[in-house]
Amino acid sequence: MPSKKVEEFNSERNRLNDLVLKYSDKEIKRFFSLDQQVYRDDALPAGTKEMLGLVASLVLRCDDCIKYHLEKCHENKITTAEIEEVFSVGLIVGGSITIPHIRRAFEFWEELLK
Repeated sequence: MPSKKVEEFNSERNRLNDLVLKYSDKEIKRFFSLDQQVYRDDALPAGTKEMLGLVASLVLRCDDCIKYHLEKCHENKITTAEIEEVFSVGLIVGGSITIPHIRRAFEFWEELLK
């Protein structure tokens, strides 16, 4: 069963996504659809794509995106050791400014592991 923090994140994300889609034109809806399509299994497995999304989100310093990709990584059975390496890549690419995001990401990862 997901922790309270994970449930709260998902509930808020879903509520806000519904609001965005309520007012969206076809271009925004197409983007949302494309986003879902890109992360499916293809030449690269979905888990690998989620790790790529995670490192990009870390470098861009988007905490919501980081949480989303962490949860998808968890669903795709990505290990803690793999997450640690993803964070190392993000730290090298993004620099020390990513450290606060890494802290919060490890906290969220622990919530996912409960």
